[in-house]
Amino acid sequence: MSRARTARYPFSAVVGMDDLKLALLVNAVSPGVGGVLVRGEKGTAKSTIVRALADLLPGLRVVDGCRFSCDPRDPDPACPDGPHPAGEQAADRPARLVELPVGASEDRLTGSLDIERALTEGVKAFEPGLLAAAHRGVLYVDEVNLLHDHLVDLLLDAAAMGESHVEREGVSVRHAARFLLVGTMNPEEGELRPQLLDRFGLTVEVAATRDPAERAEVVRRRLRFEADPEGFAAGFAAAEAGLAARIAAAQARLPGVELTDAALRQITAVCAAFEVDGLRADLVTARAAIALAAWDGRDSVNEDDVRTAARLALPHRRRRDPFDAPGLDRDKLDQILDEHSDPEPPQPDGDGPGEGPDGPDGPGGGDGPQDAPEPSGNGSAPSDEQQNSGPEKQGGGDQEPAPADAAYKPRLFTVPGMGAGAPGRRSKARSPHGRVSGDRPGSHGVHLSATLRAAAPHQRARGRTGPGLLVAPEDLREPVRDGREGNLVLFVVDASGSMAARKRMRAVKGAVLSLLLDAYQRRDKVGLITFRGRDADLALPPTSSVEAGARRLERLPTGGRTPLSAGLLRAAEVLRVERLRDPARRPLLVLVTDGRATHGPDPAAAAGLLSGVASVVVDCESGPVRLGLAAALGTRLGAQVVRLEELAADGLAGVVRDVRKVA
Repeated sequence: MSRARTARYPFSAVVGMDDLKLALLVNAVSPGVGGVLVRGEKGTAKSTIVRALADLLPGLRVVDGCRFSCDPRDPDPACPDGPHPAGEQAADRPARLVELPVGASEDRLTGSLDIERALTEGVKAFEPGLLAAAHRGVLYVDEVNLLHDHLVDLLLDAAAMGESHVEREGVSVRHAARFLLVGTMNPEEGELRPQLLDRFGLTVEVAATRDPAERAEVVRRRLRFEADPEGFAAGFAAAEAGLAARIAAAQARLPGVELTDAALRQITAVCAAFEVDGLRADLVTARAAIALAAWDGRDSVNEDDVRTAARLALPHRRRRDPFDAPGLDRDKLDQILDEHSDPEPPQPDGDGPGEGPDGPDGPGGGDGPQDAPEPSGNGSAPSDEQQNSGPEKQGGGDQEPAPADAAYKPRLFTVPGMGAGAPGRRSKARSPHGRVSGDRPGSHGVHLSATLRAAAPHQRARGRTGPGLLVAPEDLREPVRDGREGNLVLFVVDASGSMAARKRMRAVKGAVLSLLLDAYQRRDKVGLITFRGRDADLALPPTSSVEAGARRLERLPTGGRTPLSAGLLRAAEVLRVERLRDPARRPLLVLVTDGRATHGPDPAAAAGLLSGVASVVVDCESGPVRLGLAAALGTRLGAQVVRLEELAADGLAGVVRDVRKVA
């Protein structure tokens, strides 16, 4: 074993990332805040700092031998290893950091029936999972956005309720599962659903520093750590001990911290003003503000606590379109706090009768300048929403990018047959998490009743004499489940001058945006190819980040000739490469065109390269005379052909303009 594994990188040795450190420490003080979601690009030490937090948490006193880490002072009355009588022997151990891998199964997460004991001893015994191991510790999920949806649901439900319920295979178990939940993700690889984002208490955006001096210090420290992990950690031992002591002191102070009516009024006003759904945001912000006060050694919550708590708790909860990045307007936040500050502050600096909340005098006016330069940390997302400024003029006769029509619910397009790709919501697939439709030989998730049926006829021949069932390896059966998979939806969009000349690009962009939104909801990967002028461009390589596709579509320029053959050839090449990278994920080609080809060879030959690929042709041809070119191309592709104005799920939706009138 290498020396680098004998010590973890110290928490206090991490350079910068103040917001992330604060969010983790707040949750360490008060796990009821609900955990932290860390969003950021690759290579920003997200995993390093999370793993380092475990060493700062106070040690635990547990019932000796309890697999569920019961506290001997207050044991769980429903503990599967209980009941634990008073005075039972106790043991001390450090807080655990439990990591949930992306490929984990539901059994591994929640626990399940102990198959070996059930089959050999005839007893129902529960084998605990990772939720039980993480109780009173840290549960860390790297790349949480790549975790299967049903696992995320189970994980966040347990985090919200503080306990895990297991009802499966004849086992009914409930056990405590209170832990500090930390998830990390790279938004470029896809987003979490909004309802799952809401379950994380706080969120932090991290990015690598652009300061050369700080970057040099990060590299210097990392090289020192790799050369001598124990020696490097020893240099920060005093700082680590100070942080651990401060966490313990804040945990002891937490029950006595007062949330004043004025602070609560500010919290609810901020949550209402930012139009967050439900009341979870109010509760999380209040808990975070209380924890911040305890961390700073105060006995009551002040306005700075509310401001910081809102900055960490609200960005991922504000009402937004699915393609918007999380963010919070800091100026608006300060304005709301000022408007709802205490009208009768108990400690004014003697401003006489004052003018009430309308004027800038008194404590309100004094606090503003002090709060304004608050460091932004890693989170400043509002600027991201304003980067898509006005479209740029394109040279060479190109036309200014047109805005998109409003999105709508499109018709559902699926890949025929039965797949076996990543779980999603589009096409039928054999899935480890769908409805059980049968069984087959195997041991990947035992189908208990089928296994028992397979073993039963052989008991006399195997010489069984006791109550246990004799099971041979060939008896094992695994369930066959029918579910849904996510597909690779590759959009091939005509961006030539003919599309813009007939003023159809608004409707075309609205249609593609609607299909992108549908792909987001169905957990697909998406890619975007555009063709114009003399060539085709891979505007968006296949990715799970549907938001990136929406941004590229918004800036899509138009103009030039129509190299339809080039677009089809590029699509065939992209699908060939993706088939090698992810052979289980089936593609769906969506070609948006009027079928005209004014540059390059006849598209018939290129269409032959896409034979066998499930395809949809969105026919954009308009006008009183139709040539039927797109329909003919769809026939060559073996595709389903849908006219642009008929793409909506309910037919001619009101938001879909009749392009024939526009042409």
